[in-house]
Amino acid sequence: MRRTCTLVTLALVASGLCLAGTITGYISDEGCARNEAERNPACAKNCIQGGALAVLVTDDGKIYKIADQDKVKKFAGEMVALTGMIEGDQLKTVDKAVPCSASELCKG
Repeated sequence: MRRTCTLVTLALVASGLCLAGTITGYISDEGCARNEAERNPACAKNCIQGGALAVLVTDDGKIYKIADQDKVKKFAGEMVALTGMIEGDQLKTVDKAVPCSASELCKG
């Protein structure tokens, strides 16, 4: 009985680690995102088109890795709203990617 309660508790805690939500930020590559001097749309486009992995950089500087690269590459250098499953510093899925110029999700 005690083991069953422990397993149920662990399952409930683990299920809360991956949350659905929306995050806004700029699509960049990790190199440009980490280097303050190179945070610009042209750098992001060039690096991502050259094969670098895309990441989402929030206004406060937090960097999220993105599992669904194909859904975000076309937004390189742009501010977007990404909706999907978020786990820690990674977007496990991207259900929706919308440029902020066309989205109410970015206004807040």
